[in-house]
Amino acid sequence: MFALWCLAQPETPAKSLADLREAADARDQTAQFNLGTMYAKGQGVPRDFAEAAKWYRKAAVQGNVLAQDHLGFAYDRGNGVPQDYAEAVKWYRKAADQGNVSAQLSLGLKYGLGVDVAQDFAESAKWLRKAADQGDADAQYMLSLSYNEGNGVPQNYAEAAKWFRKAADQGNVDAQSNLGTLYYQGNGVPQDYAEAAKWFRKAADRGEAVAQTNLGLLYYQGNGVPQDYAEAAKWFRKAADRGEAIAQFKLAILYQRGEGVLQDYIQAHMWFNLSASRASGDKRRDYANSRDSVATKMTAAQVGEAQRLARDWKPTTQN
Repeated sequence: MFALWCLAQPETPAKSLADLREAADARDQTAQFNLGTMYAKGQGVPRDFAEAAKWYRKAAVQGNVLAQDHLGFAYDRGNGVPQDYAEAVKWYRKAADQGNVSAQLSLGLKYGLGVDVAQDFAESAKWLRKAADQGDADAQYMLSLSYNEGNGVPQNYAEAAKWFRKAADQGNVDAQSNLGTLYYQGNGVPQDYAEAAKWFRKAADRGEAVAQTNLGLLYYQGNGVPQDYAEAAKWFRKAADRGEAIAQFKLAILYQRGEGVLQDYIQAHMWFNLSASRASGDKRRDYANSRDSVATKMTAAQVGEAQRLARDWKPTTQN
């Protein structure tokens, strides 16, 4: 889930702990929230989630929206209080009703995934839109998925593209990749391979494996960019190293044919083998058949080396 415990900075001028506690004891809700934040962060006091939750509750019952959101998160994660999803949703809703973006996003995600509440796509879309309208990039991305898939709202690729773009412009890497796909397919926007390449590149440069694969395909096909097998191989390799099965298969083909890379049956066999191990259904069968086909052109020693390389291979976490 995207929701994070985003601890706000104190909203009042810095005070001594004694002064802050005195104000909190006097039911100053801002002081109560800030004291809870200090305990949650271990800032000037020993870190103590139970003490943090205590002060968040005091502020929350007085209507402090940030405290309500933070108390909801405490119940969501069992931080300082027993984990209680019903209580989490209760406090998230109180904060969301006051316009808190974080709480709106949390509710949108919970209803969309059916986590801790009955799955309700319409309710999910409602809360995601409230957060999205306030400019939250994660909510914009999730709302765009709702329109893309027709979950809780009528399927509408143009609306999906609109919200993907809003999130993509804020740097949401998944939105950038999905917006590229819409331009590639011509769903909700005019088909435009150059625009697809632009958005795939933004996401690919940040290590998004699907975007790296798709950018490699554009270079291989010469769609939206000059045809360049070496560039295709570069992007397929980045995604393949992350474990993307399609990229591994495409990279294997390049090694088999010697396109953009030196022809190398050992590398081809290894990547075919890896792609088959990570695929399913018909793709798994097809990838395995390609591996077996290239094996007929190899010596037993070469096949053994390719199999060793596949066994020793480990995905990278970033590239």
